[in-house]
Amino acid sequence: MLRPRIPAFAALVVAAALAAADARAAVIPVAQGESVAEALSRAAPGDTLHLAKGLFKGGLVIDRPGVTIEGEPGAILDGAQVGNVVTINAPDTILRGLTIQRSGQTLIDKNSGVFVDRTGDRAHIEGNRFSDNLIAIYLDGPHDAMVRRNEIAGLRQLRRTERGPAISLWNTPGSAIIDNDIRSGRDGVFSVSSSHNIVRGNTFHDLRFAVHFMYTNDSEVVGNFSAGNEVGYVLMFSDRLEVRENVSDRDRDHGLLFNYANLSGVEDNVARGSDKCVFIYNANKNRFTGNWFEGCNIGIHFTAGSERNEISGNAFVNNRTQVMYVGTRLLDWSVRGRGNYYSDNPAFDLNGDGIADTAYRPNNLMDQVIWRAPAAKLLLNSPAVQIVRWAQARFPAIHPGGVIDSAPLMTPVQPSSLERLTP
Repeated sequence: MLRPRIPAFAALVVAAALAAADARAAVIPVAQGESVAEALSRAAPGDTLHLAKGLFKGGLVIDRPGVTIEGEPGAILDGAQVGNVVTINAPDTILRGLTIQRSGQTLIDKNSGVFVDRTGDRAHIEGNRFSDNLIAIYLDGPHDAMVRRNEIAGLRQLRRTERGPAISLWNTPGSAIIDNDIRSGRDGVFSVSSSHNIVRGNTFHDLRFAVHFMYTNDSEVVGNFSAGNEVGYVLMFSDRLEVRENVSDRDRDHGLLFNYANLSGVEDNVARGSDKCVFIYNANKNRFTGNWFEGCNIGIHFTAGSERNEISGNAFVNNRTQVMYVGTRLLDWSVRGRGNYYSDNPAFDLNGDGIADTAYRPNNLMDQVIWRAPAAKLLLNSPAVQIVRWAQARFPAIHPGGVIDSAPLMTPVQPSSLERLTP
C-alpha cells in the first residue's frame, strides 16, 4: 500500500522552508582527511558539502532536507564493505560527482552504495561512479527520485546470482532512471511493486537481465540499449507499460520477454541475435507494432493462452524460425488490413499496394509435430513427411490452426532505433 502523500498545505510549508534555506545556503569545503560525517553535522538545509580529491569514510546518514554532497574528480566515499556507504533519510538530497564504492555484501540487509529510505523524496543521484557495491542504488519507497548519468559497475568477484541489482526500486512512484551506464551486476534495473516509473536512455552490459519489472504498472521503458546480457527486457506481472525504441543486441536468451504483462504498447524496438527475439507468455491485450526482430533462432515465441494482442507492422528478418506458436487456435496477425513483414515470404504484389497477394503461414503441420515430439526430427527427410508437406500445400484446410497473416507486408518498416546498431 502506498503511503499517504503530504497534504498540499504542508508541502507548501516545506517548499517555503527550503526556499528560505537556499537564500542563506553555504558551501562547506571538506579536505582530504577530514570527516564528512562531522561536516554534515554542521550543515543546514540547503548547504553544500564540497569534497576535495581523496578518500573519505562512508557510512554517512543524511537526515536533514535539501543537503547537497558533491565532489571534485577523484573524491571517493568508501564503505569498507560494511553496511551502506550513504543512507538518505531526508527529502531533496543531492549526490553528484562522487565515486561511491565498497558497500557491505549482505543482500538481506540491502547493503547499497546509496540507500534512499521512504523519507528521501526527490533525491537526486547524478553524475557519480559506483564500483564494488552489492547494490549500487536502492530506492526503498521515496517518491519522485532521480537517478541520472551515473556509471555503475557491480561486484565482479561474486557469481552473478550472488550479486545485487545495480538499481533496485521498491514502491517508488514517479522515480526516473535516466542515461546511466550499467554493467556487471545481477540485473540492471529491478523494479518491484512500483508505478509511474521511467527507465530511459540507459545502457546495459554483462548482466542477467537489463531491465526487470515485477508488479510495476503505468511505467515507461524507452530508448535503452542492452547488449551481451542473458536477457534484455523482462516485463512480468505489470500492466499499461510503454516499451518503445529499445535495443537488444545479441542478448543470449531473449531480447524481450513478456509474462503476464498486459495492456501495453510495444513499439519501434529492435531485438537481434538472441535465441528468441521476443517471448510472449500469457500476456494479453498488448499492441506490438513497428518492431524489428532479426537473426534469432526464433523471431517470436507466442504461447500459453495469450489473447487479444495486436501484432502488425513488425519485421521478421532472417530468423531461423520466424514464428513459433504451439497452439491450435487460428490467430490472424493483420490489423485493419496491415500485417507484418517476413523475409522468407516468397509472395507477389501484383497490384502494387505493398500487401502480398497471398496470406503467410509461418508454421505448418510438421512444425507442430516436431515441437510436440522433438524426436520426430529424425523423420524430416522421410517420404511420409514429404507427402504431408505436399498435401498441406495443396489443401490448406488441413492446417491445424495457428498463426496466419492475411495481409503480409512486402517491405519492412525500419524503426529509428535500428540506426543504433553496429554491423
